[in-house]
Amino acid sequence: MTDALFRQDAYLRQSKGIVVAHADRGVVLDQAVFYPTGGGQPGDRGRLTWEGGAMEVVNTLKADADDIALVPADGDALPPIGVQVSQTLDWDLRARHMRMHTALHLLSVIIPLPVTGGQIGAEKSRLDFAMEDPPEDKQALEDALNTLIARDLEVSERWITDAELAANPGLVKTMSVQPPKGAGRVRLVRIGKGDEQIDLQPCGGTHVARSSEIGRIRFGKVEKKSRLNRRFSIHLDD
Repeated sequence: MTDALFRQDAYLRQSKGIVVAHADRGVVLDQAVFYPTGGGQPGDRGRLTWEGGAMEVVNTLKADADDIALVPADGDALPPIGVQVSQTLDWDLRARHMRMHTALHLLSVIIPLPVTGGQIGAEKSRLDFAMEDPPEDKQALEDALNTLIARDLEVSERWITDAELAANPGLVKTMSVQPPKGAGRVRLVRIGKGDEQIDLQPCGGTHVARSSEIGRIRFGKVEKKSRLNRRFSIHLDD
């Protein structure tokens, strides 16, 4: 199993690692700073270097037995099994994903409806809601989201057991993706602390440490996807 360093520190940009396998999906290290595609968040990109070689990481995917596979660029040589490599994350891309992911959590606060789908992107992200009628005032929702962001709320995590999650089903906002179960515990992402807490939900992705790091958000289209579903798209306004 790959030690997921991004869970310990989402701001870690570089680290060493030992190549333990060449999997079907890519190179597996004993520990990785790269986040694998999952939960609507794209896999990280970056670069591996070792004595005498280098490999571009064009995607990161989940592999067997909780391993993380780093996908090489076409034609790149793979580092030999057992060699130590230096991992360098494409930080600009990761940071945008972190800002977007946290913004989507806040979007689910100002629109307190079941989430039917979502996708994070560096340029555009979206959440789909179980919403039959269009919003009465789209600009008011955008303003409310940016007000929450500007409050500079702390973003933290806590862990609960599978049993605790089962006893509190209201924590799960997303209808389309259920949090992973069976490992004995589930990670919750909390926005706000104490009396300022405004959100708490299961999530395995990477987030900024404070909401103000998101920056200003601009709404894109609000699209009707079906009779009971509407899609809200957001952009980083920078």
